[in-house]
Amino acid sequence: MKTLVANITLALTMSLGALTAQAKDVIIDVRSPQEFAAGHVEGAINIEHTAIAQEIAKAGVGKDDTVLLYCQSGRRSGIALETLKGMGFSKAENVGGIEQARKTLAKK
Repeated sequence: MKTLVANITLALTMSLGALTAQAKDVIIDVRSPQEFAAGHVEGAINIEHTAIAQEIAKAGVGKDDTVLLYCQSGRRSGIALETLKGMGFSKAENVGGIEQARKTLAKK
């Protein structure tokens, strides 16, 4: 009986933890590491657009998170956006090039 109660308690604790997990906003610079090192939006992480499908989970980004993508002009972030949408990231958004991203994200 004690084992049953312990298992139920553990299951409930894990379920409540999953329910209270908060989605977050994640800014991703999809340019090369060299471009990122030369300057990026504050708080952004760097995942190249060609590796977004393989690296997004390693970065701890969940499908319920709001993912804000940018690059130099908006083209690579558009490619990354299509990849993420195909993977089920419904809250992904292309905020364009780095200058547009700086303006847009400064307002948030």
